[in-house]
Amino acid sequence: MADVTLTIDGKAVSVPAGTTILKAAQGIGEHVPTICFHEHCTANALCRVCVVEVEGARVLSPACVAQVSEGMKVQTRSERVQRSRRTILEMLDSAVDLSEAESIQPMLKEYAADGERFADGARRDHPLLDDNPMYIRDYAKCVLCWRCVQVCADDAQYTYAINFGKRGFETSIATFFDKPMPATTCVFCGQCVGVCPTGALKPKREWLLQEGATPDEIMQATRAERRRKRKA
Repeated sequence: MADVTLTIDGKAVSVPAGTTILKAAQGIGEHVPTICFHEHCTANALCRVCVVEVEGARVLSPACVAQVSEGMKVQTRSERVQRSRRTILEMLDSAVDLSEAESIQPMLKEYAADGERFADGARRDHPLLDDNPMYIRDYAKCVLCWRCVQVCADDAQYTYAINFGKRGFETSIATFFDKPMPATTCVFCGQCVGVCPTGALKPKREWLLQEGATPDEIMQATRAERRRKRKA
């Protein structure tokens, strides 16, 4: 495939046609922040934190899906880009508990994002779901990055146990008809937990330890859950 030459933050780079701006920027050491993007998932451009400014373009481009073109001039840290990222982070922080989002916390500091600017700091209220012995679902921490849905579906497991539910501000990841996880097609492979960037999905034992349970209490709870499952 023929190479394409472009400029990123003043640096000339040549990459194969079809390369995304994100990958081209990473190739020359330019950092572009991402949230929804995961190297093992299909890029979906949901979060828009990775937007960059392309000379001549009317709107900012999501670097994770936008492909390079010959002669393209890209800025990854222009004032417009930074203002957009700050606003997106502020809206996320105003709606979701990001206290355990280890990859997002540094972004909040870097862009001086103020989560109190929107919605008076009111966050989405979702009850913690503890319906299986393997992991808990705390959607008050969910940023709707879609990674868990992707790995549960065509990107990895082909199980299709979860998807988006409801609409607007109340949108959340859900099972069909809000069934408990054991009543779905979930095989408890753990891949959804592994790709979650915010702690919305967490191993049950880790959660119990954080809640102050002792190893013996965790073992007893695990055994009780297994007995309950066998009876069911």
